[in-house]
Amino acid sequence: MMDSTECDAAVRESHRSGMDRVGDDVGTPVISVDGTAFFGPVVTPIPSGEAAAKLWDGVLLVAGTDGFYELKRTRDRAPIVH
Repeated sequence: MMDSTECDAAVRESHRSGMDRVGDDVGTPVISVDGTAFFGPVVTPIPSGEAAAKLWDGVLLVAGTDGFYELKRTRDRAPIVH
């Protein structure tokens, strides 16, 4: 039910855990890879297959790059949800 509070504590704890890893200077989503956490990725439409694998390879690359913090650009389309 939408008005249930049953999962509130778990959701708050999960959110806090993510924010503790990445810091409060960003929003969500947060991804953590091999102990490195950062905001994102924000992608629309969601890639699949080989495109998803290439994106994941890029995530691993930036997560393993000492000193990498951020890539960002203005969104030019609304989210595409399938």
